[in-house]
Amino acid sequence: MPLSALSRSTALSAEEEAYRHLLQAICAGHYRNGERLIAEDIATTLGMSRMPVRSAFQRLAAEGLVILRPHRGAVVSGLDLDDMREVFEMRSALEGLAIRLATPHVGPREMTRLERLLEDLDDEQEPGAWVAQHRAFHEYLCSLAGRPRLLRQINGLYALIEPHMQLWLHADRPQSARDEHAPILAALRAGDAAEAERVLREHIEGTVPDLLTFIERSGDQTRSAPPR
Repeated sequence: MPLSALSRSTALSAEEEAYRHLLQAICAGHYRNGERLIAEDIATTLGMSRMPVRSAFQRLAAEGLVILRPHRGAVVSGLDLDDMREVFEMRSALEGLAIRLATPHVGPREMTRLERLLEDLDDEQEPGAWVAQHRAFHEYLCSLAGRPRLLRQINGLYALIEPHMQLWLHADRPQSARDEHAPILAALRAGDAAEAERVLREHIEGTVPDLLTFIERSGDQTRSAPPR
């Protein structure tokens, strides 16, 4: 491989590493809304230069997870209550489309995988791992639509709400995964795309009132986005 191509490959790998590190940390709530991300500190932690970290900031900004500000750098973005409603509305619409497209492609092998993911979810007690497992279930389900761009959009929306879901589960969210997801699997077994879309959207939209009530009641920093 020519040296210039090797350099580009190395830089890309470092950027991807920085991006994944930051995405995971933000989704896990290690960085709070409004917190400044220091490129130098992150680069030192990861053992790389600042350039790939700053490139990762750009990607995260494009996904709405950070805000880039002159003379302040990257700041972790936040969602106010209206933002949260909008994100769930978008998730409902896009995941509804995904499951409608996916239903004809769900056979015995796919059902077995979905059931196994749901069993793992039902057995999980640690809130952070529960959120990650819940995302894995929905991500695999949506991937069966065979629409990579659609899946990327859905994953981006999920990343925006994941820190809030973590806080909610740490507090008082009941983790009745099987009861909540059973109607989705039943519709898929029946091959009923319209019913699968309906129950999935109902499942997603049913989360909103309790989550928003928790945010308002807790007075957590997730209530409002940082000043723009």
